[in-house]
Amino acid sequence: QVHLVESGGGLVQPGGPLRLSCAASVSGYMFSIYAISWHRQAPGKQRELVAIIASDGTTNYADSVRGRFTISRDNGKNTVYLQMNSLKPEDTAVYYCNAKAIGAGEYWGQGTQVTVSS
Repeated sequence: QVHLVESGGGLVQPGGPLRLSCAASVSGYMFSIYAISWHRQAPGKQRELVAIIASDGTTNYADSVRGRFTISRDNGKNTVYLQMNSLKPEDTAVYYCNAKAIGAGEYWGQGTQVTVSS
């Protein structure tokens, strides 16, 4: 069982930075076995994958955020971060954290709102 809590969302001006955190409470398996991803959903749009970090630390990004966002993990703290730089109004969305591992289930957090506006 994994319980995910996102934090760090808020209102930021275009061009500014923001760092999201995804803190996990884990039972049954170690946090390190899970691939953790960030997704976002803007009003009226489908949820989309933003970034993912595998259990071995391999990362991948959506084309729309590559070069601006960085995903990282601290297995000692059971936490994954999403550093977002050069934010644009189109980055406005609810950001969700996801944990997934083969044979260990898939879990979602409750989301955190990010609003990019002047």
